[in-house]
Amino acid sequence: MRYKVAPPPRSRSFLETARDAIPLVPDSEADCCRAIQTATDVSNRETAQKYLVFLQALGLVAESDRGYYRTRTDPDQVDLATALEESVFGVDVLVGALNSEPVDTDDAFDALRAEIPRWERERHAHWEAVWRERVVNLLEWAVLFGLAEKTDDGYRPSTGNSEQQ
Repeated sequence: MRYKVAPPPRSRSFLETARDAIPLVPDSEADCCRAIQTATDVSNRETAQKYLVFLQALGLVAESDRGYYRTRTDPDQVDLATALEESVFGVDVLVGALNSEPVDTDDAFDALRAEIPRWERERHAHWEAVWRERVVNLLEWAVLFGLAEKTDDGYRPSTGNSEQQ
């Protein structure tokens, strides 16, 4: 399953704090979103819900028929990068579009454009603006997890020597 969530990029420590706010015993989405809001500086439920689903995509949180719960795994940088690329829609395409010459966000969006499902395009009046923002967020997450590097001119594949906190 691929998740189409792309909340604003934050630090690894933010993700750890948000994850630690989720109980080990399944709880409702509303309670988990409230827990994220209480533990972090996320001010609204909609954004907290995006982070909750993003945590799920990364394997830090899981969902059962009784609600969301914190997983007992402790993934490292490589695990998180793999989960991001395999579980979040578009990351694989964006990372694949990077080459030795920096790719700007417009070119990255163009690489992903054909992959965006029709129903997603029809869902938003200004779908291109929504997806351009998602592309930027996804590229920044890719940087955080070591899949890409940001330069003055755009993004390129990681050389493998940057682990960010």
